[in-house]
Amino acid sequence: MHPFFKPREAGTTSKDPKPQETLGAGKGGKGKQRHIPWVEKYRPRSVEDVAYQDEVVAVLKKSLERSDLPNLLFYGPPGTGKTSTILAASRSLFGTDMMKLRVLELNASDERGINVVREKVKKFAQTTASGTRPDGKPCPPFKIIVLDEADSMTGPAQAALRRTMEKESKSTRFCLICNYVSRIIEPIASRCAKFRFKPLADQILTERLQGICEAEKITYDKEAIKALIDTSEGDMRKAITCLQSAARLKGQEEVTKEDVYEIAGVIQEDTITNLIKVCHSNSYEKLEKMVQEVMYQGHSASQIITQLHDKVVQLDDINDQQKSVICEKLAVVDKCLMDGADEYLQLMALFTTMMRAICC
Repeated sequence: MHPFFKPREAGTTSKDPKPQETLGAGKGGKGKQRHIPWVEKYRPRSVEDVAYQDEVVAVLKKSLERSDLPNLLFYGPPGTGKTSTILAASRSLFGTDMMKLRVLELNASDERGINVVREKVKKFAQTTASGTRPDGKPCPPFKIIVLDEADSMTGPAQAALRRTMEKESKSTRFCLICNYVSRIIEPIASRCAKFRFKPLADQILTERLQGICEAEKITYDKEAIKALIDTSEGDMRKAITCLQSAARLKGQEEVTKEDVYEIAGVIQEDTITNLIKVCHSNSYEKLEKMVQEVMYQGHSASQIITQLHDKVVQLDDINDQQKSVICEKLAVVDKCLMDGADEYLQLMALFTTMMRAICC
């Protein structure tokens, strides 16, 4: 296996320029430093730089050799390289300059109504595309429309998109990116080549994070890398962002596991343990006081549920039937929180059910 973002070998050159660290000279003639997010700085620039998604890379390489692409549907967990892959393929097809004219990228979570499909998507799809670049090199005679987070599109918008995909198939290719393929209507899914992006393995995340630390000259503890992997849950984007925040926070000092947990919002293990102990006390007054203290500390109820679930599954002093009751309530509370319910009331309901299951 190779890292998700494979570092370039020494002495190799790229057709596309690397992200520049400075802006053009101003009135004083001095360049001004520009801070680039590491997520963008280390984003793959070509399809060859994308690894661990072997099936997708193999198909795209064959398609790029013939300068043709089918309609694509990328789905999988966030931070696994879906958007980066199609942008890298577009850059290989059209070049950096032509890419701005040939690729329309829309975030469907913000623009997901039928009017967007009728106006922006349809209008862009109907424009013609030449088969040559400004520099005279051959170029595929089609455009690419990238719809990110397409599973957020409404039903009528997806139905309108299906008709546009049919009519403009000669001049336009579509790439739909989503987390849940089941939310894409079947007429659209059947018109696309579907590729699942797998969550990144721990080894992949470790190698890439260590490579970034070396490139940015960051001193770190080995436990900090493990903490980044645990908190990111296979999301490369989340891991890199958390690493950059920790590096900015510590400056020249060593990044530790505690720093990562603090930035990621992870709750201390003692706090979760104390909540479980209070449930064993069978005292509603103690439970209410403990939950209030946790809320006053600003902890997220969703984070409490995530860590509590992992802790409950590993407990040895309660039986499987008690665990099943608690886990069922965890699922109900998680759904209520996603629907906008009050965090304090939901936590009280959860721990009351937990206390009843343990003590009764």
